[in-house]
Amino acid sequence: MGSQTGAALQKQTLLWFIVAVSQCVSVLSCGPHYEYAIEEFCLAKFKLDMQELDQRHWCSWEDTVELYGELTNCTFLVAEKMACYWPNRLVDEFFIRVHKQYFHDCSMSGRLLKDPPNRILGPFIVVPILVTLLMTALVVWRSKRSEGIV
Repeated sequence: MGSQTGAALQKQTLLWFIVAVSQCVSVLSCGPHYEYAIEEFCLAKFKLDMQELDQRHWCSWEDTVELYGELTNCTFLVAEKMACYWPNRLVDEFFIRVHKQYFHDCSMSGRLLKDPPNRILGPFIVVPILVTLLMTALVVWRSKRSEGIV
């Protein structure tokens, strides 16, 4: 009975060793080959797509969300085909480089800062001007009217 337990323990240890070695080999194979693949397949297409988009729109999430999603999906698919974990350290470093190159001038909210439309901005400008003119006219009219009454 003791020999059966020892044999089972050896088999279990051997199984864990095989799993550990296969995981290490899998992680090691994701190094330069995976990095090269995402640079050549994913980043190359992303660069072309971003060149087609006007640089003033790079910080507009509405304009870049689809391109960014395709880039993310591409890195996932390449990792899956190469039997790599995703996300991993290489993907993190890859996206940091992408952000430094394309999105370094964008606000933290990810939205492009711009003025509101004129139909909203107009009343906030016109109403104070009209109130100022109206109050000035009222003061002048009232001061002229009170001079005659003494």
